[in-house]
Amino acid sequence: MPTWPKESKFISKNIRRIDGPAKVTGSAKYTSDVQPEGCLYGMILRSRWPAARITRINLDKARQVAGFRAAVLVREGERRVRYYGEELAAVACATKQACQDALRAIEVEAVPLPFVVREEDAIRTDSPRVWDDSPNLSKAGLRERGDVTKALADSAVVVEGFFSTPVQVHHPLETHGNTASWTDEELTVWSSTQGIFSVRDGLAGNLNLEQNKIRVISEYMGGGFGAKFGPGVEGALAARLSRAAKAPVKLMLTRFDQSLAVGNRPSSYQKIKLGAAADGKLLAFELDAYGTAGIGSGGSTEGGGGGAEFPAPYIYQIPNIRVSHRGVTVNAGSARAFRAPGHPQASFGMESILDELAVKLNIDPVELRILNDPFEIRRKEYQLGAERFGWKEKYRKPGSSPGSIKTGVGCAGAMWGGGGGGTQAEAQVNPDGAIEIRCGTQDLGTGTKTVIAAIGADLLGLTPDQIAVRIGDTRFPPSGGSGGSTTAASVSPAVHNTCQRVLEELQKVSGMSDVRGENWKSACKKLGVNPLVVPGKWVEGLSSSGVGGVQFAEVEVDTQTGFVKVKKITCVQDCGLVVSRLTCESQVNGGIIMGIGYALYEERVMDRASGMLLNPNFETYKLPGLADVPEIDIVLLDMPERGVIGIGEPVTIPTASAIANAVANALGVRIGSLPVTPAKILAALDKSKATA
Repeated sequence: MPTWPKESKFISKNIRRIDGPAKVTGSAKYTSDVQPEGCLYGMILRSRWPAARITRINLDKARQVAGFRAAVLVREGERRVRYYGEELAAVACATKQACQDALRAIEVEAVPLPFVVREEDAIRTDSPRVWDDSPNLSKAGLRERGDVTKALADSAVVVEGFFSTPVQVHHPLETHGNTASWTDEELTVWSSTQGIFSVRDGLAGNLNLEQNKIRVISEYMGGGFGAKFGPGVEGALAARLSRAAKAPVKLMLTRFDQSLAVGNRPSSYQKIKLGAAADGKLLAFELDAYGTAGIGSGGSTEGGGGGAEFPAPYIYQIPNIRVSHRGVTVNAGSARAFRAPGHPQASFGMESILDELAVKLNIDPVELRILNDPFEIRRKEYQLGAERFGWKEKYRKPGSSPGSIKTGVGCAGAMWGGGGGGTQAEAQVNPDGAIEIRCGTQDLGTGTKTVIAAIGADLLGLTPDQIAVRIGDTRFPPSGGSGGSTTAASVSPAVHNTCQRVLEELQKVSGMSDVRGENWKSACKKLGVNPLVVPGKWVEGLSSSGVGGVQFAEVEVDTQTGFVKVKKITCVQDCGLVVSRLTCESQVNGGIIMGIGYALYEERVMDRASGMLLNPNFETYKLPGLADVPEIDIVLLDMPERGVIGIGEPVTIPTASAIANAVANALGVRIGSLPVTPAKILAALDKSKATA
């Protein structure tokens, strides 16, 4: 059974990111930076109706615009559109201005149809149907265990609550986009993607082209959180435009496009009932939930939930459960995977009602969680985190903080899989000692190149700067998409296996028993003229799955303005073997900052009258800025015996829940819907005063 080195010089250490210099100097080339000779710009014409029957699209006037080169329809003939922003056609022109002029010149004839864009409207029986053959509200997917009715009756305490989370829009710094170039019936695509092979395979199917005639490259990309796996409509349009124009075409979505059509996190509306014994042991959990995945909720069948379902009850052990999920279809773009799909919604409902139970039972919220958590590692993390955070000193009765600016604390936990498999890699060792490790994975900005360099350096007795890492190209050995926190757990064992085989082969060729470190170049000289190329693959024993993680939040709430300031987040996280400590901590920081956005700022706002998105850019869709980032205290539980496990997802799950619980602790009033905005806080305080 292969193992990781017991002593290491680079693995688990703070080594410099090998792509850092290229990024800070601007020499790193992203998809939008790629500029093949003769490259054109591409843009997409989108529906200005939230629902309509498109009867005719005329491109003739667009073809007369100066600088026009090509235009394609998304679909020939009559068609239905079901949300504002759905793709209709695309143009390629010599300049961006020409593209805009060409889009305005396209004539579209349409018959507008009734529409509905908000969940509370869509569930009414008299609302327009988004899909003719399916109601907007799907049949409930029901899951039961034990006798919930009896368990609730037998409970010493029962608490009830209604909690909601909004649709969260995918807004990576780099929008979705591709630069496509045809040469002799072969296609090269530079793509901002989480999966170069899934883009290749998707384009092959869309264009009826053999996979070996498509090359996809993603050397650098500016963020992907679940929505960048396939080529998307925009990728196929870029390729089609390039073929029609007989020139490369760069089609990067605008921020407005990004907000409409490339995915989002579904909403949730959760009615929860929780019963417990007098000592705090959970006995019964009942959930009735619905949410929207946009038009992606259409055609849901019993048990499916329409893409808006989530794991419930979340993480805690409860013997009697009754869970009902339903999907709600609205005239808005479909949901896609979004960092830890379903888990932030599940966490918010569960952790909120659990804190309500703790207050009613007069039990410390941390102790209540430890009592009911079946995962030993997470119980340990609650204990470690509480001590480091100073929970005993900071926690007080809800609403008892003095003054108009009140302080409060909250906590929450998470779970995730994060396993790996399937990846291949190869190394080329040259006679002069230079080594290159190649793998068809991609780096989303999380540090995959650095992880590969650290492993290679430790196993071969070299330094990271001696390892040339090549990734992001479908000509390299295949790897899966970077999602589900599976990249490190997939790539690391494959690189380990490759390096071990390099040592074995180099020992055979050189006749030397030890070829590592200072013996490396001498051994490589024995290769003669030809380099040594060694393949490797993922092997069992070097990675695993299943992590916990807990977070503690401290906030200040101004009761006169409703403003929430997050003062501190303490995160205690297990992730198996920490391969690169610096990049691992960077992942934790990023996940927590994303969770702050979910807690306090982010929410898609749809206009009932027009069906349009009202906050489609960073001016109106607020994300956390530097001033919003608190002190983040990270404790990583390094567990080499568990192998490599992914870290990207679990660290964003509990943040919003911990912050919301901290706000409730500060005020003595719970805000049951995300984001926790000043308006909601002031309204809740006014209501509390009126009923006091």
